[in-house]
Amino acid sequence: MDLTYEPATAEDFDLLVELRIDAMKESLVAIGRFNRERSVERFRSSYRAKETKLIKCEDELIGFIAVSEKEDCLYLGHLYIDPRFQSSGVGSWAIEKLIEASEARGLPIRLGALRSSRSNNFYQRHGFVVTHEDEFDIHYERKSS
Repeated sequence: MDLTYEPATAEDFDLLVELRIDAMKESLVAIGRFNRERSVERFRSSYRAKETKLIKCEDELIGFIAVSEKEDCLYLGHLYIDPRFQSSGVGSWAIEKLIEASEARGLPIRLGALRSSRSNNFYQRHGFVVTHEDEFDIHYERKSS
């Protein structure tokens, strides 16, 4: 699979919000929290095109990642893969690139994941450890070497 990153633009919002909803719907339905309008508004409030990269496979959009560099960490705000491509190695490819950036900068990676999401196992497999939990999310950190 030939994967590449491309910079996102403000005009990508509609495509990315739909991809995010598709990727999260199963987990949100499972906990009785799926609400399309709330999903769109939550993403609108956090979408920063300059921090977002499109993940493409042979020019097809199959996911995206958004990372902000904070003073004391790299914060992974979004990593969503089209459900048709989940469990195919795309997420691992993206997280391994982020881990390389973390190591190069000497900064840990922090993130929050929906409590019922399969992504929790994914992050734990990639060396992330739980730092705390709240009502809906589990928060993780992966320290740099």
